[in-house]
Amino acid sequence: FNLVCEDSWKLDLFQSSVNAGFFIGSINIGYIADRFGRKFCLLNTILANIVCGILLVLVPTYLWIVILRFLQGLVSKGCWTSGYILVTEVVGPKYRRTVGILYQTAFSVGLLVFDAIAYAIPHWRWLQLTVTLPSCFFLLYYWCLPESPRWLISQGKNDKAMKIVSDMAKKNRKKMPSHFEDIKFEEEDGGKQSPSLIDLVRTPQMRKNTFILMYNWFTSSILYQGLIMHMGVAAGNMYLDFLYSALVEFPAAFIIIVTIDRVGRRYPWAAANLVAGAACLVTALIPEDVHWLKVVAACIGRMGITMAFEMVCFVNTELYPTYIRNLGVMVCSSLCDVGGVIVPFIVYRLVEVWHDLPLIVFTVLGLIAGGLVLLLPETKGRVLPETVEDVENFHRQSAPKAKKIYLHVQ
Repeated sequence: FNLVCEDSWKLDLFQSSVNAGFFIGSINIGYIADRFGRKFCLLNTILANIVCGILLVLVPTYLWIVILRFLQGLVSKGCWTSGYILVTEVVGPKYRRTVGILYQTAFSVGLLVFDAIAYAIPHWRWLQLTVTLPSCFFLLYYWCLPESPRWLISQGKNDKAMKIVSDMAKKNRKKMPSHFEDIKFEEEDGGKQSPSLIDLVRTPQMRKNTFILMYNWFTSSILYQGLIMHMGVAAGNMYLDFLYSALVEFPAAFIIIVTIDRVGRRYPWAAANLVAGAACLVTALIPEDVHWLKVVAACIGRMGITMAFEMVCFVNTELYPTYIRNLGVMVCSSLCDVGGVIVPFIVYRLVEVWHDLPLIVFTVLGLIAGGLVLLLPETKGRVLPETVEDVENFHRQSAPKAKKIYLHVQ
């Protein structure tokens, strides 16, 4: 579309349209997933993403491309989050960490594959079609993917939940835990719960969790994207830049795996933010003529904020009750999209004042985020909360040995 010179601003609008879609979809799609189910939301957002992706290949004008990119942003984040919530809700505390990290690591693998495809197919329309068509296979989830039993129980649909869990036990050749008999009592006493934005801030612990998580999503986005922009990895070769950005996520995931169940969630998460912030400060103080050392320090910062990014997504699901979990994650993560919108202005405007001034801003944001994380309750070894009352009592309880509704079939 020849977006150069006086039309170069349209490139920024093109990317901003996606982030705007992310932001708006964060609340709307999150409500749909909590109101109508994880599976329903996942399948419909996949279908919408496929339709928008194919139309992007066919439309002739820039305006329609921006509109379709906005719509893709609207549904794609909801698709990813609904899938993440679903896989973490069908397992117990023992495996929740593993499936959560594997889910996010699949994203990193996808980045590497996408980089190779983009190198082989440089034309954007053919590239768009190539990465869209495989998504059609995800529609087969309709027949093989169960709804979240936890969500079904929160909606009073215990019979359906029991059927799914019984099928899980049968396929895994396990016996149903005896405490599943208590589910009928929960149905009579609790009933259906509907998600509401007010519930995220109605009670003290929920309110504290929400504000701290929102700030950490915002900070993770600012530092993660800002360091990529500022560091300019292997400048001049966009394929190598993309490759390095993807590779740094694997050691970060490994560190999380070896620490998260040994020392808990809070301390590795806080340390990751503090390391990222400190590394930004060190990078800013290293002289320009020692370029290799600046690159090393910046990479350490990228490592730290990558860990923090994965941790905020992981812990966010553990700090909200089932009936509002998806909405809570989507609302908190909407601050990630706000960060994505403003970070180019932080980087490209502040460098005009002082080249390393953005790094000082990143330092302050990262250090504050690390301190706030320590105010959250530890979730290591805990079953997912089912009610707001569970969340309010979270910080006063030790990891429970048993719970009436426990969906990990052993």
